[in-house]
Formats: sequence, C-alpha cells, structure tokens
Amino acid sequence: MTERTGGCLCGAVRYRLTAAPVQTMLCHCKNCQKTSGSAVSTIALMARDAVEIEGETKTYAYAGDSGRTLAVRFCPTCGSPVFVEIHAMPDMLSVKVGTLDDTSWFKPAVQIWTDSAQDWFPVPGDCPGFAKNSG
Repeated sequence: MTERTGGCLCGAVRYRLTAAPVQTMLCHCKNCQKTSGSAVSTIALMARDAVEIEGETKTYAYAGDSGRTLAVRFCPTCGSPVFVEIHAMPDMLSVKVGTLDDTSWFKPAVQIWTDSAQDWFPVPGDCPGFAKNSG
C-alpha cells in the first residue's frame, strides 16, 4: 500500500495512514449525516496503530444509532471532523475519507444503516447494504 496522508481544512491536524484500511464503507445513519453535514459519511476503518496523528483534536462523545458510544474527533480551530472512535472497537479508528489528501483510490465495499439513507442520495448499485450495522 502507498502511504496516505490527510488532515483538517486548516491543516492544524494532519495524519498518515501506514496500512491499508480494514474496511471501506458508507454510513447512512442520522448521526453520520449530522457529523458529516451531508447525506452520508465516507469511512476508511483503520487499525488504530496504523494511524499517526499530528496536532490536537477535540472530542465529542455521543450514543450512535446502535446505542453504543462513539466519539467524533475534530479540529478545534476549523471544526473539521477527522476521525470517529468506536468505543466497541478500541483497536480501530474510523477516518473520514473526505479529509484525505487523495481520495481517488476510495471505493466503498459496504454500506450500513441504509434504512436511514436519504431518498435523493444515489446509492452505488455494486455496494452491498445493510439496514442497520452489519456487525
């Protein structure tokens, strides 16, 4: 895998991915819609030890649609959401794909929470979906 880099809008938070994602996905849950400011959140699920972070982030913890705790990590200067910590998966870190410097490689392998998908959002036909979280 080629090393991938990314960061927030203002550049105060930067990161480097040193391994391939464990999973790539789209999440249609209402909380991801709010934290992304869009119809969907594009996610590269990474092993936590494969993400090197520079800069400080602030964290906002909330109950996800599953009832489990998640925490969005964002830049305190520009407000860009960069990561999501999934407390049920402490060894993983969800990277917001839109914060990557190069997103051309991204292809979602799965979509979750499709029962919350916006009717107007074009869902990729070749990407399997789950009404809730697949696991």
